[in-house]
Amino acid sequence: MNQNTCSVIIIARNEAERIAACIEHVQFAGEIIVVDNGSTDATAKIAKEMKATVIEKKGMNFSELRDAGAAKATGEWLLYIDADELVTLDLQKEILEKTRPPARQVNGTPAAYFIARTNYYLGHLWPTKDKMVRLIKKSALVSWQGSLHEHANINGSIDMLRAPLEHRTHRTLAEMVEKTNEWSEIEADLRLSAGHPAVVGWRFLRVMLTAFNDSFWLKQGWRAGTVGWVESIYQAFSMFITYAKLWEKQQREK
Repeated sequence: MNQNTCSVIIIARNEAERIAACIEHVQFAGEIIVVDNGSTDATAKIAKEMKATVIEKKGMNFSELRDAGAAKATGEWLLYIDADELVTLDLQKEILEKTRPPARQVNGTPAAYFIARTNYYLGHLWPTKDKMVRLIKKSALVSWQGSLHEHANINGSIDMLRAPLEHRTHRTLAEMVEKTNEWSEIEADLRLSAGHPAVVGWRFLRVMLTAFNDSFWLKQGWRAGTVGWVESIYQAFSMFITYAKLWEKQQREK
């Protein structure tokens, strides 16, 4: 293992429009790995032209995709980013500072770091940030868990970086609907296999109101103006589709 590098792992599927910019913003890394999840466009071709290592792995289990990237990586540190994210200059500098060679690190170096994300929905800045574990010392990564809303099992302490990622998601409503149709199928299957109680009428209202409340009030979508309403109502719609599919699957099992 190369003890002086940070390996960047990018999960991508049909991201020909964004993969170049994503890779361009991580040129500071010693290694760039693109896990191509069955793209039918030029994603893999563009990544290879930009000197990234491309590995092909299909499937909707995102933990398996992230573990596949880790298995290929040779760096001491792993930086996970998605194709719709950009590593800012300030974040680049901070990552380089945190992943410097062990000989110059102080005792008690964290095993992983949370990175905040500045989010843009439909091209508009969202009022609040989220955070997730994205920078991990390879030796401290046990594995990723969860097929869709995955999380990393870390052996060691986790700290927080100051600088955020730039996350430009939900570019168009058409893209959002397409993704919801795909992901809701997985969500419904997960709930079905977990023995979710029978879906009845009142549950639709409850889950939709919960999703709207989370987006509009807890995540302060109200501060975003019209786009806040659009996004929050859409989150309620997305939850409805998931539970409608779950109801449909439960009916088939009867």
